[in-house]
Amino acid sequence: MEINGNLFDNAVRKQNYNDYGKGYTNTAKEGNVITSTVELKTSKPGVKKTEQIKTGYSNVNDYSKYLQGKYSYMNSGTASMQGVPTTVSVSGAFLKKCMNDPEKAKYLEENLAALPDCVSYAVSHAQGTLTSISYEIDANGNITGISSGTNDPDGKIARENAERRAKEKKAAEEKAAERRKKKKAEEEKAAEQRAERKEQMEGMFTVSATGTDMKSVIQDIVAATNGISSPAGGSFDIRG
Repeated sequence: MEINGNLFDNAVRKQNYNDYGKGYTNTAKEGNVITSTVELKTSKPGVKKTEQIKTGYSNVNDYSKYLQGKYSYMNSGTASMQGVPTTVSVSGAFLKKCMNDPEKAKYLEENLAALPDCVSYAVSHAQGTLTSISYEIDANGNITGISSGTNDPDGKIARENAERRAKEKKAAEEKAAERRKKKKAEEEKAAEQRAERKEQMEGMFTVSATGTDMKSVIQDIVAATNGISSPAGGSFDIRG
């Protein structure tokens, strides 16, 4: 599942950073780094909190170290939030924009601070079990959230599907074996019938005789059957 936009409204929209210029109460400067006390929105509607943010860094590396001191999960690989592997990536180009821009810096920290509560909300409201979550803030400050999960965390559905497939396979194999058995029985029966016909044909013969009257024809047939020399006009054909 992928969500684009601000972590507070989960919608795609162009951010108005001018709004973040409001709410500053006081500032303090240490070298080039400026510490400002501001009011940040929280993940709870209408609830704000007072927070100190720093800007005025001369390089992204120092600014990143400052942010990671407050938000250890930023650009630090995979962290566990609510038991779910979570990654939070912020574009170096956007960090560069934020490090000297209090309005953008306030927007960034507001969203980084809201992440743990947002992950908690995602975990508690997901239809299944989340297995990973990632948030990415691009060079323009747009946020993309991606979550992965499963509806079968204990493997019950997978086991049931495996058992069903095994039963279907076994039934198909039994049916195929039954067809082979039936075919073999039919072939054996056909072989027996051929053997029986062959046995019946063994020892059989056919004789024929040709003559001008029935008596002589019969005599010729009898003579041929008894193995006596066939008289003229008679023939003997043994078929077996």
